[in-house]
Amino acid sequence: MIKGIKFASVPVTDQDRALSFYTEKLGFRILTDQPFDDKQRWIELSIPGAETGVVLFTPDAHRDRIGTFSAISFHCDDLDRTFAELTARGVEFAAPPTKQPWGSFAIFKDPDGNQFVMSAR
Repeated sequence: MIKGIKFASVPVTDQDRALSFYTEKLGFRILTDQPFDDKQRWIELSIPGAETGVVLFTPDAHRDRIGTFSAISFHCDDLDRTFAELTARGVEFAAPPTKQPWGSFAIFKDPDGNQFVMSAR
C-alpha cells in the first residue's frame, strides 16, 4: 500500500541558482545531484526532520508552471520565528504571517517566483 509522498517537484529555470536557494537559504540537504539528460540534472533534496523530499527538476511539459503558485505547502514549528529567520537570509515573502480563523500562514517565493505557503504545524 502507499506509505507517503516521496518527493514533490519544483519547476525551475536555473538548477544551480535554485540549488543554492534551497540549500543555503532554506536549509535543505542534497540527496542526489546527477545528470539526467543533456539539459538537466536530477536534484533531489531532503528537508531536515521530514520524510518527503523536494526535486528541482522541470519536465518539458511543466515549463509553463515556473513562477506560479505551487500546490506545495511547507510547515514549521514557529511561523513568526521562521519568517524572521528566512527574511534575514534574504527569502522574499509576499506578506508577513497572516492569521485566519483556520490558522496562520505566510507565502514565500523562490528565485524563479514559485510561491509556497508556509504555516505552523
